[in-house]
Amino acid sequence: MGFGCNAAGVVGCRIIDSPRERLLAILTNSFVPCNGRFPTLIALITMFFVGTGGSFGDSVLSSFMLTGVIVFSVGITFFVTRFLSGTILKGVPSSFTLELPPYRCPQVGKVILRSIMERTLFVLGRAAAVAAPAGMVLWILANVSVNGASLLAVCSGFLDPFARLMGLDGVILLAFILGLPANEIVLPIIVMAYLAEGSIAETGSLPEMKALFVSHGWTMTTALCTMLFSLMHWPCSTTLLTIKKETGSWKWTILAALLPASLGIISCMIVNLSSTLMKSLSFFL
Repeated sequence: MGFGCNAAGVVGCRIIDSPRERLLAILTNSFVPCNGRFPTLIALITMFFVGTGGSFGDSVLSSFMLTGVIVFSVGITFFVTRFLSGTILKGVPSSFTLELPPYRCPQVGKVILRSIMERTLFVLGRAAAVAAPAGMVLWILANVSVNGASLLAVCSGFLDPFARLMGLDGVILLAFILGLPANEIVLPIIVMAYLAEGSIAETGSLPEMKALFVSHGWTMTTALCTMLFSLMHWPCSTTLLTIKKETGSWKWTILAALLPASLGIISCMIVNLSSTLMKSLSFFL
């Protein structure tokens, strides 16, 4: 379920009887890319690794690369689950029993009502609780200036040295931070910051977006690290609030945010360092 929405995936973990394994599933659910991250992944794959020609071959190659990204995310999920089950959530694995109850004709009205009340409205309520104040913060950062520079530019400049170690830049890292309410707005925030606009606008066509990114120093390494961090960074605000509701603990909620973020930062640093070493070796050769 996390491929659709990580918050819905966390709610779906209620069916797991074992408290330990339910917690494992909740903590690792965000490693699976949700619908909010797919547009970013597809756009970066198309712009920097496949091409924007739109031919049949490009579409096939893009599909294979996206499938590889998904398989990688599932592998990371298994790896982290294994690590947690052997350390802080160590315990005896429980058995899995699938019981087939007697068939009963479904009550369509009751099913729809429960789905809306217990799932849809729950997730939307959590999203609205954070989206409004986050939107106000984003507007203030983009429109309030200090010494001729917007707060958005000041914050991205402050983050830039650390972001460079990850193969990113300050704007990209800040976009992920400000994209806490929804992963869909990460790329629009990057475009807004590069264009120095006061509001999120249309991102334009992929060739135009690529030209904008390349003019601000993007390389294939930057795109790869951005994709990697998109896969492994803190969950969105709705998912975090859902984790708090399901676990009843801020401790597990903070761990659910720090765990993927830490792994994403380390992975990006490794990829960036490897790319730098390869360029240095090719220069000497």
